[in-house]
Amino acid sequence: MKLNNEEKKQLSTAIDNMNDALDVFIELYNESEEDVSIIEFEDQTIKAIKRAVDAYGKEAVAKKINTIITEIFSFLAETKGSKS
Repeated sequence: MKLNNEEKKQLSTAIDNMNDALDVFIELYNESEEDVSIIEFEDQTIKAIKRAVDAYGKEAVAKKINTIITEIFSFLAETKGSKS
C-alpha cells in the first residue's frame, strides 16, 4: 500500500489511539473482580422488588431494603452477642 505523508500521519495517529484504548481495556480487565451475589433472591421476591422499583424508583427501594436489612441484622447481632 502506498501512502503519502498525511495518510501516514493519520494512520500513525489511529494506531496510537488504538494502542491507548487497548491499554485501557487491559487495565480494566486486570482490575476487574468476579461479581458474586451475596444472597440469591427467590422469584417471588424479585418480582416484588421490580414492582416496587416501578412504583417508587430504584433509589427509594434500595434505600428501604438497605434500612430493613441493617435493622434486622443489628437485632440479630445483639441477640447473638447476649447469648455468648
